[in-house]
Amino acid sequence: MRMWGAAALAVLLAGCSNTIVPRGMETAPAPARPSTTRPPSTALPVRQPVAATPMAPAAVAPVAGAVTAAASGVLAGPSSLPITPESAARALAAFRISCPSLVRRTDASGLTQPGDWVAACNAAATVPAGNAMQFFATQLEPVQVGEGRAFATGYFEPEIAGSRRRERGYDVPVYAKPSDLIEVDLGLFSDAYKGKRIRGRAEGSSFVPYYDRTQIEEGALEGRGLEIGWAADPIEFFFLQVQGSGRLRLPDGSVMRIGYAGQNGRDYTGIGKLMKDRGLLGPGQSSMQGIVAWLRAHPAEGRAIMRENKSFVFFRELTGAGPLGALGVPVTGQASVAADPKFVPLGAPVFLSMDRTDATGLWVAQDTGGAIKGANRFDTFWGAGDEARAIAGGMSARGTAFVLLPRGALARLNAGRGGRPTP
Repeated sequence: MRMWGAAALAVLLAGCSNTIVPRGMETAPAPARPSTTRPPSTALPVRQPVAATPMAPAAVAPVAGAVTAAASGVLAGPSSLPITPESAARALAAFRISCPSLVRRTDASGLTQPGDWVAACNAAATVPAGNAMQFFATQLEPVQVGEGRAFATGYFEPEIAGSRRRERGYDVPVYAKPSDLIEVDLGLFSDAYKGKRIRGRAEGSSFVPYYDRTQIEEGALEGRGLEIGWAADPIEFFFLQVQGSGRLRLPDGSVMRIGYAGQNGRDYTGIGKLMKDRGLLGPGQSSMQGIVAWLRAHPAEGRAIMRENKSFVFFRELTGAGPLGALGVPVTGQASVAADPKFVPLGAPVFLSMDRTDATGLWVAQDTGGAIKGANRFDTFWGAGDEARAIAGGMSARGTAFVLLPRGALARLNAGRGGRPTP
């Protein structure tokens, strides 16, 4: 997720913030940074979107305070969707990867049960890629969750300069998850807190919040052997933290892939929104590229703003096909999307009909994100590389979303409500 941070960097930075600044950087001169294998963020052009006309959602009254898709109301979608063969083929491959989790995972959205997916997953295992469109049309049915009005941003797998050991030019620590970071399920103590979890640490006989970003940057975790690597550029590493996974390009040219291992439990604050609200970003500067340019031009002020995000992400080295999403499977560029699992079953296909062509198509919900909350909020994954970075950095699309459920799931939901459509 981009397990943490699923979001177009412009908006995700508007929903996440902070760069890693090791203790001592404020007073000691920064060492020379090694050159990276990519141009700096500010040199990447924002890809100009091709406009499209999204499908109109069905008119429904919003349900105040709904915390799941089932509570928001679910309506039958259109009888057919304008899915392209290319989009269907990519989504089918991603859906197959999701199936082992779909058929055993508890659906927090309330829309499906594990058994609902068995027939579709069995069919997906044998259908030829050339018949992907027919598979989605016959095995699944589109539904509209709530008002159906969607907003989509984008994320990518960043690659930054790094090293496995600390050396000149590589002094930004990449920390593993600390052993004293404890997660507590509050629902075990009271039904009123069912589904609520908090993270912190033990201090004597008390449970207290875990160290925030400033405390960690100023050395709270030093000397514990938690460093799995070192990044060269604190701003670039911040973007990698936002994405939740990425690649360290090592001095010998090899790559070390790292993925989300945990988060300190502190609230997630977006610097993009802070900067915009304070008048620091002019027209056209709210993209990832514009935010990075401002941070580099105003290092002291930027550091202070970034520290307003107390959230801090920990990593682990990945050795598989990564990067891994929240579903526990590798995410696929132009096929995987991050969503709120309370409103979209993780592993389910989603059709986005948006006001730009590159975001329109069939996606599979395989990830979550700290800023990806609520019905019809999505974060599209674009893969790795400069093009993926440019698309994700400028992605901001609005339109309509339809979640694809196994045929019969909507009828079962309605039957559970005495035959009435959900709500």
